[in-house]
Amino acid sequence: MEKNKTKTFVLRINTETMSAIEKWAADEFRSVNGQILYLLNEALKKNRRMRGKNEKNHDFFVN
Repeated sequence: MEKNKTKTFVLRINTETMSAIEKWAADEFRSVNGQILYLLNEALKKNRRMRGKNEKNHDFFVN
């Protein structure tokens, strides 16, 4: 897969969770989409499913 490509998809999320994400995004001056991407990327890095920004390759780790 080519770098910097994005894929669009529909996400179903309950209203309480969406409200919390909207507030969090506003608090950090991000869009809701940006906040969701941030949260996903942080979770992937924390669980060693994706490399951090300082590493050369951003592909997923292979087990």
